[in-house]
Parts: sequence; structure tokens; C-alpha cells
Amino acid sequence: MATTQVLRSEWTKIRSVASTVWTLSLAVVVTVALGMLIAALSNSDFDSLSARDRLSFDPTYISFAGMSLGQLAMIVFGVLVVSNEYSTGMIRTSLAAVPRRGTFLFSKIAVATGLSLLVGLATSFLTFFLGQAMLGEHRAQIGDPGVLRAVFGGGLYMMLIAMFSMGVAAMLRSPMLSLGILMPFFFLVSNILGNVSATQKVGRYLPDQAGSRILQVVTPIDDDKPYGPWGGLGIMALWVIAAIAGGYVTLRKRDA
Repeated sequence: MATTQVLRSEWTKIRSVASTVWTLSLAVVVTVALGMLIAALSNSDFDSLSARDRLSFDPTYISFAGMSLGQLAMIVFGVLVVSNEYSTGMIRTSLAAVPRRGTFLFSKIAVATGLSLLVGLATSFLTFFLGQAMLGEHRAQIGDPGVLRAVFGGGLYMMLIAMFSMGVAAMLRSPMLSLGILMPFFFLVSNILGNVSATQKVGRYLPDQAGSRILQVVTPIDDDKPYGPWGGLGIMALWVIAAIAGGYVTLRKRDA
């Protein structure tokens, strides 16, 4: 089967499964709604902030507060795209139709990545403009230094989260096992390692901790990370490459 045919086949699989469509829609709704709520609360509390906190006040980053929860849906999307065929047993049929396993996996990832990038960018721009509207006089403008980079980077961040999840799912081949590892990793382990003084230097190199640096425009006063916005996103990209490489090796060596 030609690569273009494989790509069309993967696109058909994604858009015909209701769960993947709903998870992407949920990513948009949750990110935007929570971002607006946090922005509105930040606006009302601004006058009570200390002088130190005002120096670190980042209206752009505040509007992305919902992304920490919205990425949950992107994780689910990435896992379902890859592992659904294993849970239903359709993987045998797919590999019989596309015996070149590298073509099969990378076509699936390519289609899902393109879709997650479009959704991520739309979500990022939408949550920025609506979040800034909630911030009133404290809002940032898209033309301010670093803001467009952060908004565009928000879309890339959501895409990389989905890609990392695809790689993990390709290695584990089980939706329940994949989600059972990824959810605690991003929502518990990463937060603990990133906020406990003894492990902060390790936690800052985890994919979400490093990648989220792209969302910041104002650097916090006590921030001592040895990388900038694009450096953090680069670290996250390395995690993604490692996960996808692991998924490819697993697919090549194991039976369907």
C-alpha cells in the first residue's frame, strides 16, 4: 500500500472514532474555560498582590492556566489513536494491509500530529484572546515582546504532549496501562519532582516542566532554569523522539 493511501486510511480511522473527536473537543473547552476563569480571578486579585508578585505577574501565562488540565485530553487522544487497534484486535488486520511497520506507525503519528497541532494552535490563540479579555487593564497584547512566541508555543506544546503519549502507547500497546502511567506521571510525579527542593533540578528536565517554559513571557524572580523558552521546548522534543523511537522498536520486534 502506498504511503498516501496509508495516510488516508489513518485519517479515516481517526475521524470515524467518536472518542478521539470528543477528546480533542474536550481539550479545547477545558483549556479555554479554565483559562478564562483563572484570568478573571487573577484580575480581581491583582490589587492585593505584593510588589514582588506584581513583578512576576505574567498575563500571557495566566491565560494558559487551563492548559495543565486540557493536556489531559491530549494525552487521552494520543493514547487512543495508537492503542485502540490493540484493544479491539484490529492491529492484525492493519499490519496485514500495511506490512511495513515503520510506514504504518509513522503514518498514524503524522496524521494525528497534524490534527493535534491544528487543535493546539486554535486552542492556544483562543484561550489567549479570551483570557486577556478577562484580565481587563492588566492584559497583554499579541504584539508585545514574547507574547506571539508563547501563544504559538502553546500549540506546539499541546502537539508534543499528544506525540509523547503516542510513543508511550506504542510501547505499552494497552490504553489502560498507558493512561495508568501517563496520568500519574504528568499530574503527580512531575509536580512533586518539580516543586520539592531536593528534586527540582531533576524535575525541571521532565517533558511538561521543560516544555511549559515556552508559555512564559515574564520570567519569575526566583527562576533559575538553565534553559530558555525554546530550549525547554527542545528538551520536551527530545523526550518525544525517545518515546516514538521506543514505540517503533517495540512494534518492529513484537508480534501484533
